[in-house]
Amino acid sequence: MIQDIAPSTFDNQYRNTTISENDFVVFLRGKEVLISKEEKQLPVFSQLKEKYQKENFQYAFSIDENRYFLYLPREGKKTGVEIENFYYEKLLEFRSMETKLLCFILMNAYHLHAWYQDNRFCGRCGKETVHDDKQRMLFCPSCHNMIFPKIAPAVIVAVIDGDRILMSKYAGREYKKYALLAGFVEFGETAEETVQREVEEEVGLKVKNIKYYKSQPWGVDSNLLSGYFVTLDGSNQIKLDEQELALAEWFTRENMPAHDDGISLTREMMGFFEDKEAFEKWYYTDK
Repeated sequence: MIQDIAPSTFDNQYRNTTISENDFVVFLRGKEVLISKEEKQLPVFSQLKEKYQKENFQYAFSIDENRYFLYLPREGKKTGVEIENFYYEKLLEFRSMETKLLCFILMNAYHLHAWYQDNRFCGRCGKETVHDDKQRMLFCPSCHNMIFPKIAPAVIVAVIDGDRILMSKYAGREYKKYALLAGFVEFGETAEETVQREVEEEVGLKVKNIKYYKSQPWGVDSNLLSGYFVTLDGSNQIKLDEQELALAEWFTRENMPAHDDGISLTREMMGFFEDKEAFEKWYYTDK
């Protein structure tokens, strides 16, 4: 999956530090990022030719010896960022790149960037927030409100019926490929209760034998995804929620239209189901 970047090491601890010439910079415009046209690399601060002040760059994280900073101008304006031989590319395009490392970098950078932009002002009293010196936290000097990065728990659900798996497509979203069922955990719910509720709401099915698989950070939506496999509990007749899904269909292992792409938890779960021997040993016999 996207977070499997070994032998590289991800360090997300906050550091109160100033950008230097060899540090990488992430310029975001909506869900697009500024990237070099040929090498598909992020710019480093030395390429900016002193056009931008150092105080407009916020330390994000490090990977091995490389440090990454976000462009976060104090006035909140992001327009007019142009660098020769760089262009803006949609974040979604980086899912298909051979290297997962850049995709992982951009996912995490977007997650933090959205959090900083959404919390420039205190939600309690409306005053401008400042960054804490010791930890990744935005702080309101007026009412002392403390704001930490938003992480929204969500579930990915693979519904199994014998040798078949339920696959779906979202309604009204940019991502048009096959996916599994998914949804956010609501307040007062366990993840397992979310699994049952989302399946019933989206496709009208009841499920049982809920078994946790793996988790994954997904920065584009500020999520922490938890993957579960379940089996049908009763009828396999689909009743589609057309506001959430464009379609939902059953596929056998032999005719699945989507496979593991090495990026997402959803796709890894699809690939795991395709390996019948390994899947059935894990799901039906492993404790």
